[in-house]
Parts: sequence; structure tokens; C-alpha cells
Amino acid sequence: MITKRQYQKIVEVKDVLQLGDRATLSEIKLAFRLFSKAHHPDIVGDSAAARAQMQQVTEGYQTLLAYCAQYEFPLVLEGTDLEVDDEDWWMSRFGNDPLWGKAKE
Repeated sequence: MITKRQYQKIVEVKDVLQLGDRATLSEIKLAFRLFSKAHHPDIVGDSAAARAQMQQVTEGYQTLLAYCAQYEFPLVLEGTDLEVDDEDWWMSRFGNDPLWGKAKE
């Protein structure tokens, strides 16, 4: 369960790191690394404002990672006992994509 304060931190860090509404763990980590390289006090100058901003973003990042660590992944197909065919799996994810889906006739 996430608190309102934790959710606010996640939204703030999402905006600062310029993450979309859906992001992979790799994208989150990369965005934080890029932000750190550009805004770390050792790089931009050791000022109170730079330290405070980096600390705030780091706290939000840690909250976001903790939230991601608690996510439960479904390991079974919901509502069916059938196995998923490779083509069905592909089409369910990329079927409408103009590059990867079926060619339009």
C-alpha cells in the first residue's frame, strides 16, 4: 500500500525525470542517471540549492524503486486454461503496429 505522501514523491520525480505514464525499471534508472550527471552538486557547483534538489530527487527515486519492488506480476493467464501461441502473443502486443503487425491488404 502506498501513502498519499509517497505518491506525491513519485509524481514529482516522474515529472523531474521526464518519465511517461508508463516506464520500465530500466528507463527509470537511466533517467535518474542522466539527471544525476547533469545536476549533481559535484558537477554544477556545490551549492545548498543543488544539494537540496539532488536530495529531493534521490528520495523520490528511492520511493519509486520501492514502489516498483512491490509490484506483483501475474504469472498465469487470466480466465483461461489455454496456452498462448507465439503468434497470438505477438499479435496481442504488436498486431496493430504498422511496422510489426500484419500487413494491410
